[in-house]
Amino acid sequence: MDDYQHLNGQSRLLPPEISRNDVWISSWHELIDLLYADSWRAQISRHRSTFAFRGVSDAQHDLRTTLARLGGDVVELERHILRSFRKYAHRDAVPGDSDWNWLAVAQHYGAPTRLLDWTYSPFVAMHFATQRTEEFYLDGAIWCVDYSLTNQLLPQRLRDILEEEGQNVFTAEMLSRAATGPRGFDALSEEEFVVFFEPPSLDGRIVNQSALFALKSNPVTGLDRWLTTHPTVYRRAIIPAALKWEVRDKLDQGGITERVLFPGLDGLSRWLTRYYTPRPS
Repeated sequence: MDDYQHLNGQSRLLPPEISRNDVWISSWHELIDLLYADSWRAQISRHRSTFAFRGVSDAQHDLRTTLARLGGDVVELERHILRSFRKYAHRDAVPGDSDWNWLAVAQHYGAPTRLLDWTYSPFVAMHFATQRTEEFYLDGAIWCVDYSLTNQLLPQRLRDILEEEGQNVFTAEMLSRAATGPRGFDALSEEEFVVFFEPPSLDGRIVNQSALFALKSNPVTGLDRWLTTHPTVYRRAIIPAALKWEVRDKLDQGGITERVLFPGLDGLSRWLTRYYTPRPS
C-alpha cells in the first residue's frame, strides 16, 4: 500500500522519510483545523485540548534537548550543571528549593537541561515555526502531543499523583512527591516515559507563552525517538515553506509577536527586525 496522507478528502504522496503521523498543510484554515482537532470534551460541553505543541522552523529538526546536544556522559554532566547552577545563581532565583524548580529556572535562562520547551497554545507554536525569516525557504513543523495519552504510559506512582490532584500535567511540587530529582525520576521505571511539567510563573515570558516542559526519563536520547515508538500519542503539522509568509503575517495581525511573547526591549527589537524584513521578490 502506498504511503498517503489523507486530509479533507485529498491524498498526498508522502516522501519515504516522512512519518505517517505527518500531515502536510496547504492553507491557513487547514492548519487551524488540524491544531484544534480533537479538542471537544463532551462530558463538560467545552473545547479543552489535551495537546501540547512545539513549533520548529525546520521540519528536519529533532527533539533532542540542550543537555543531550552536549554529548558525552549527559547523566553525569546533568548532575554537575545543576549543582553549579544552584551554587552560582542568586538565592532568590527559585520559588522553592527543589531540583524541579531549579531545572525550570535553568532551562528558562538557557542552561543545558533535559527539559524541552512546549506550549499549550497552537498560536505560540506557529510563532516559533515562523519566527526566523532567514529559514523561510525550509518547511517548518508543529509537533502535537496528547499528554492525556502519554500519561497512560507513566509509572503507577506518577499516574496516582495525577489522579489524586485531578490534573493532566505536573507541577514541581507534584513531581517532588514521586522523586526529589532526576536520578530518582529515571529510576521510577525501566521503561522510558515522558511527563509534561508546568513551570512556575517566573516572569511574563513564561505566562505569555503558555509554557510547559516535556521531561523524559533517560536524558540521552531525543523525545522524537520515543514518540516514533508510540505513534498513537502524537502528530505533526508540516508547514510548507511557501505557506510561511501567510502564516507569519496573520500571526502578526493577531498580536502573536516577539513584542508580546518576549516582554522587554529585546523582544521589541526582535519584532522590529523581523517585521520590517522585506519579503524577497
